[in-house]
Amino acid sequence: MSPEQSAFTPLETARLRLVLPDATDASRLLRYYEENKQHFAPWQELRSDEYYTEAFWIAEIARLQEDFVNGRSLRLVLLDKFDAAGSILGQCSLSNIIRGAFQACYLGYSLHHQAVGKGLMSEALTALIAYAFNDLRLHRIMANYMPSNERSARVLQRLGFQVEGYARDYLFLAGRWQDHIMTSLTNPSWSASRE
Repeated sequence: MSPEQSAFTPLETARLRLVLPDATDASRLLRYYEENKQHFAPWQELRSDEYYTEAFWIAEIARLQEDFVNGRSLRLVLLDKFDAAGSILGQCSLSNIIRGAFQACYLGYSLHHQAVGKGLMSEALTALIAYAFNDLRLHRIMANYMPSNERSARVLQRLGFQVEGYARDYLFLAGRWQDHIMTSLTNPSWSASRE
């Protein structure tokens, strides 16, 4: 990534600001994950006690910023544009960005339990996908979900992701190997030419 691309400009939607967190966000991220510990438990790996400390989040944010600058990933937090307190409503990410002949990444996301069912994730991911295709010039975004996660399935379907397969024992989540449905979305206007 060139120096002029290393600073991230927040993405704006009708209701949200999607920002790359900095060190001042550590306590807000910690609160977000503490408040949603039970809500996220079925969908994530088992977490150590350290994960729920501000020190962990300070170090994690530094890693996230470094990964963005080096073109490896982008993880954003979702903020309510109209909430002065700036509580985190969710997060979304483009991870494992691979260039060369692949030009692809994986999509990840989570939403605060109190924000579920309001269309916020579809709104956020629409902006993130546009950024991935237009600014990062990626060709393919892959997103995988557990068969029992019907909300995630509906969000991805609404965004145009196509089911490509079924992976048995794909990820070790919630203390056991979990099957996943594999989906992807490709950039219809991708071009190999550089402007």
